[in-house]
This record gives sequence, C-alpha cells and structure tokens, in this order.
Amino acid sequence: MTTHRIQIDPAVMMGKPVIQGTRITVELILRKLAEGATEAELLEDYPHLAPEDIRAAIAYGAASVAHKETACPGSEP
Repeated sequence: MTTHRIQIDPAVMMGKPVIQGTRITVELILRKLAEGATEAELLEDYPHLAPEDIRAAIAYGAASVAHKETACPGSEP
C-alpha cells in the first residue's frame, strides 16, 4: 500500500489526512474523483500532486472503509 504519502497532523487541516507536505486532503481528492475528475485534471489543478499521491489517497480511503462496519441502504440497524 502506498499510504506512506499520507500525513495526519493535528496542526494541519484540523488533523484530516492530507498528502504529505501539502494541505490537500484525501477527502478532496476522493470527492473530486467521485465527481468525475480525471487524474490528469487533478494533477493540472493541484501542481503539488504526483500520480502516486492520488493512488495513495485512494488506497487510504479503501483501507479506511475496510475497517468500518457499513449498513446496506434500506437495512435496519
């Protein structure tokens, strides 16, 4: 996993996971991708990003949800 590029520091973006050395949050990257942004668009819009950073954000997001219980829509608690 390439999550070594992710940094969590309470002094940066209120402790949200960010790309190391930036204030670009994992959440922002995942939201932009979910909205249909391409990797090329992200790299153009955020010049401090590298392709490996985007993959690290995706890997971090996947690892995060892998460790949480989720309910299926429409299921009862």
